[in-house]
Amino acid sequence: MKSRETLIRLKRFQVDEKRRQVTQIEMMIAEFERMATELDREILAEQNRANVHDPAHYAYPTYAKAARQRRDNLMGSAGELKGQLDDAKAALAEAFEELKKVEILDERESARDRAADAAREQAEMDRIGLSRRGAYLGA
Repeated sequence: MKSRETLIRLKRFQVDEKRRQVTQIEMMIAEFERMATELDREILAEQNRANVHDPAHYAYPTYAKAARQRRDNLMGSAGELKGQLDDAKAALAEAFEELKKVEILDERESARDRAADAAREQAEMDRIGLSRRGAYLGA
């Protein structure tokens, strides 16, 4: 009984850990996308200030070039994290399935234990009833 409880606690911990990993990756993706959006605004503002919107133009603002590169890097990182997110979600689903299997097994064993206890209790009641009946008939 104790080992089943320990196994269930371990599986729950694993599910919680996988859930935390998924949440952390989702937050990182959201943060990278937010930063990329902010850089888009800064790029547009810099282009408007210089009145040059073509990155190939010789007078294109240096800050806008650097910001574009940073934005592209952030979006690339977000893309890589999305792949990691898919893997983390698959691992979470697998851990959750393992937890459910252990919980179902535990429930079955508990039900079997309760049924055995009820059968022992009923047998004891039957024995008591028969012994009283025998005492009654013998008197």
